[in-house]
Amino acid sequence: MANLVIASNHKAMKKLEGSVKNKVYDFIEKLSTDHTAPGLHIEPLHAAIDGRVRTARVDLHYRAILFQIDDKDGGEPTFIYMGTWNHDEAIKLAEKSVLRVNPVNGVLEGIVGELEGDGDRRKRVVVPEHGRRPEEEKTPYLIALGFTFEELTERLGLDPQLAERALAAVDEDGIIEVAADGVGWQGTALLDLATGLSIDSIREKHGLTDGPVDPTLDENERILQALDRPASKMQFAFIEDNEELRRVIEGGDFAAWRTFLHPEQRKYADGSWNGPFRLSGGAGTGKTVVAIHRAHHLSKQNPDARIVLTTYNKTLAADLENALRSLDPSITIAQRLGAPGVYVKGIDALANAVIAQAGDLDEACRSVLGTSAVEVGPRRTQTDKVWRDVAQSTASGLDYRLATPGFLENEYVAVVLANRITTLEQYAKVPRAGRGVRLTRPQRIAVWKLVEAFRRQSRMDGTLSFPEVLALAAEHLRLRNEAGKSHLADHVIVDESQDLHATHWALLRALVAEGRDDLFIAEDSHQRIYGQPVVLSRLGIKIVGRSRRLTLNYRTTAQNLHFAVSILSGAEYQDLQQEPESTAEYRSARLGPNPRLVECSAAADELDRVADQVRGWLDDGIDPSTVAVLTRGQDDRSRFVRALGERGIEARALDSNNAASPGHVQVLTMHRSKGMEFSRVILAGIDDAHLPSVPTLRAVPEEERAEAMLRERSLLYVAASRARDELVVTWSGKRSALLGG
Repeated sequence: MANLVIASNHKAMKKLEGSVKNKVYDFIEKLSTDHTAPGLHIEPLHAAIDGRVRTARVDLHYRAILFQIDDKDGGEPTFIYMGTWNHDEAIKLAEKSVLRVNPVNGVLEGIVGELEGDGDRRKRVVVPEHGRRPEEEKTPYLIALGFTFEELTERLGLDPQLAERALAAVDEDGIIEVAADGVGWQGTALLDLATGLSIDSIREKHGLTDGPVDPTLDENERILQALDRPASKMQFAFIEDNEELRRVIEGGDFAAWRTFLHPEQRKYADGSWNGPFRLSGGAGTGKTVVAIHRAHHLSKQNPDARIVLTTYNKTLAADLENALRSLDPSITIAQRLGAPGVYVKGIDALANAVIAQAGDLDEACRSVLGTSAVEVGPRRTQTDKVWRDVAQSTASGLDYRLATPGFLENEYVAVVLANRITTLEQYAKVPRAGRGVRLTRPQRIAVWKLVEAFRRQSRMDGTLSFPEVLALAAEHLRLRNEAGKSHLADHVIVDESQDLHATHWALLRALVAEGRDDLFIAEDSHQRIYGQPVVLSRLGIKIVGRSRRLTLNYRTTAQNLHFAVSILSGAEYQDLQQEPESTAEYRSARLGPNPRLVECSAAADELDRVADQVRGWLDDGIDPSTVAVLTRGQDDRSRFVRALGERGIEARALDSNNAASPGHVQVLTMHRSKGMEFSRVILAGIDDAHLPSVPTLRAVPEEERAEAMLRERSLLYVAASRARDELVVTWSGKRSALLGG
């Protein structure tokens, strides 16, 4: 049975129709089963540059391009599949295709040839010696950063022609255009160069520090050894079973992340750390991808391991489970917390699972709520309503600016529940680190009166709030651990962790014993759209140097990324370690059209223009389910669904209870869009009344207004970064100040 390696080649895959992809799958399945089967017609080419290249028959009209690597001891050969093309094109491309081991860094590179005229845009520009150019011309971008041709080729290992073109580019867009033509690792290395990253740092990120492959090996052995290099795995992957093969072929470009990881991503997915590890990065940099691969790696490393994979809500958790199953259908998805396998739930469901398995909760209730007379049932408190009711009915004397559901709920979660406060005496003394509003002793007494009223009302209603359930679950686990019982998980992986509050973290910390590979935390503080910021060290989670950052965006175009990042301009963010969070090194690997800003004369005009834009995309053949209209609130979401329907466009409101539906344009709130992506996005209603939200800002105390503004910026940033290809922003009235300009 031949060994099969498949190359990442999105240009080849995207051109194939579905019926042809099925034939490709059948062809490769036959190839891996019996490469000598006569129907495959595996043939060398006499005019080929590389003697290992082969073409093989997929059907009467299509042929595959392969490289055949023979085993020196007569064992089964290794076939590297590069893609499938029309019969005549495949022959011409194969003749010019090359498989080579980079002599500088030992990375395997597969280069498919070009047809006549395909390379016209790749204009060869020879940079004068030492990078000198006439003074009247603009200094090329990389030369201005101090890079030389010798460094790029002899130390990094870039293709000389690619290095020449890169050194001739006058700006970042030029670098991105050149990078798109780079083979495997070379494209991302060029993007790193554009950020000013040093050659040594780029070598480290891409795993290029091992140097050349052993020169004493013969050429085929060197190729097989090079396949194990981290950067080689960006372009090549061994395919171990037919299901994996089908996923790669059917998924094409959009599913490439499942098999082909950047070396830096793979390092974090497969690494090991002596304690909690934190991975940060902007929208679209692959944090979720790494988290999924991390769960997969730990599961394969130890099939008996109990792994918890969790995130902010049930919708995102369902996406994580689907992606994990897609990555490996054979993976064990645990159905019970504490069972071997990967247990995937939103964090509130995770708390409910702890409660369901707990048995006696009296001691935890006394510790958290001050009484064991608590009904821990399925009903949850409507916190906004109860806080509003008790603030109006209780003579607390608290300033009206603080007697709001938002302030009281945050105080209750971040201070009272987080510190297991059950009496006024405890609350009067507890530090309130991180809370924006300082409270005098009389104010604390007033707040405590409302806390007691909230608890009484909830008990009368027979409800618990979600944070109370989290706090009870965390306390039960803490007491259980103190009693010497084993923890319920061996590893915990957390995605979208920037939106978690204190009781979330108490639960996560109590789930797994402190030690090697206990917590893996993925976050982007720029995407914090819920609650107040927390500092992990104050919650018993010590990162101490185990923190890394991803900067390369795989989702959006450079133009869309620039627009999204500009929304954050001038604002100061801090991460979960209370360190400044920057967007300085964020880069995209793709180019596209500039986002369009459309000012409308009135609300009705905006509805018309949004419908016209959507209709234009659909007329161009864009799949409706990949088109999204994002709004600030649910009322506007309903208004645009109705307006699109009245104008003959099938649209559907997307909420937490349903998934994107085929054949419909998706209309959803910006909050709901988190964790999603679409090919085309319209941000609608981006005026000064909707963003920042006037009611939202009015509901928070003045001392917390700055943090609320950061959340509004973050929400718009999240929405803008959902677009893969095209982004349109519309408004009527006065445009939002968050758009700048």
